Amino acid sequence: MSQAVAAPPSSTPSSAAELEGAVARAREALDQHLREILQWHFSPETGCPFWLDWMERAGWDPRQEVRTYDDIHRFDHFQDEWLRDEPNERFVPKAFEGRPFNVFETGGTTGLPKQRVGWDDYKHDYEQFSASLDDEAFPRGGNWIMVGPTGPRRLRLAIEHLANFRGGSCYFIDLDPRWVKKLITKGHYDQAEAYQRHVIDQAVEIIKHRNISCLFTTPKLLEGLAERISIPSQGIRGVFCGGTSMPPQMVRFLVEEVCENQTRFVPTYGNTLMGLAHSKPVTAEEGYSITYYAPQPRAALRIVNPDNTAETVDYDSYGRVELTTLTREFFMPRFLERDEALRCRPYSVDYAWDGVGNVRPFGVMEKKIVEGVY
Repeated sequence: MSQAVAAPPSSTPSSAAELEGAVARAREALDQHLREILQWHFSPETGCPFWLDWMERAGWDPRQEVRTYDDIHRFDHFQDEWLRDEPNERFVPKAFEGRPFNVFETGGTTGLPKQRVGWDDYKHDYEQFSASLDDEAFPRGGNWIMVGPTGPRRLRLAIEHLANFRGGSCYFIDLDPRWVKKLITKGHYDQAEAYQRHVIDQAVEIIKHRNISCLFTTPKLLEGLAERISIPSQGIRGVFCGGTSMPPQMVRFLVEEVCENQTRFVPTYGNTLMGLAHSKPVTAEEGYSITYYAPQPRAALRIVNPDNTAETVDYDSYGRVELTTLTREFFMPRFLERDEALRCRPYSVDYAWDGVGNVRPFGVMEKKIVEGVY
């Protein structure tokens, strides 16, 4: 089974001829990887009970009828209720039987959260992401601090693995985003602000008294930290930031004011179900806009017409984000994310597939969205 690792995004676009060839190769690699993953998950020797039972009910064999990524529409949208209602054991591939699994959660503000089982995917995802980090900003052997949700989320193990993989250790300051979101929804803004101060207080003490080079947190918490300390003056050379939409005006503020144009700011778009999408280098020349590229072929993103999800929108148009995850541990076709984004063109030979730009909550222009501490 192929385990392709993407190189870090280039700082300059490729020529048209180079890019055209790279796009063709990337698509061929995605199609080949898709066939391998379908063979794995729909074969009785290696597949999981959920997909084997699904195939029997559906009455068709994806191994025969889905030959390229263009055929992914043969699947209906993956339903998030399946990750709430189905016993986790039904998603265990036969090849992993007898091996205890991790349980990672996402969501859960109301009711049972979505749960994904896993073993080593988070390690593959973050080792791949590590290759995109500049050693000057995220020094090898440097210690990290994560200020964000730990608990049942994949993020806690993933950030620690990233730090360890790069030769450092990781400190943690926990928060419960489910509780914060409930406070905000109920209008208890004073309690939400007090909780955020509590989290920031703990982080400041660790940063001041331990040798920390790298930081992972959310934009709002990063801003809160900068109100208490100077990020670069504390020796933090790189900030890896994710968890929410980041419009250009916010990115400019974080780069210029919070990181003081000294600490490297690296945004990411990711979750428990996908892994990590890598950001094209953020520059003032491009107005601090962010474009992300999925970690193909392990996951693929498509921007679809929300009224007809079989249709991909035109470049530079907004649509809903559709995710397909393709690993031996987890197969999830055509999951509709709670986000919308611009469909962006392939950028370089390193990321020769569509990107997603200006990610924001789906429907944000029509209704109020509560994002809490993210």
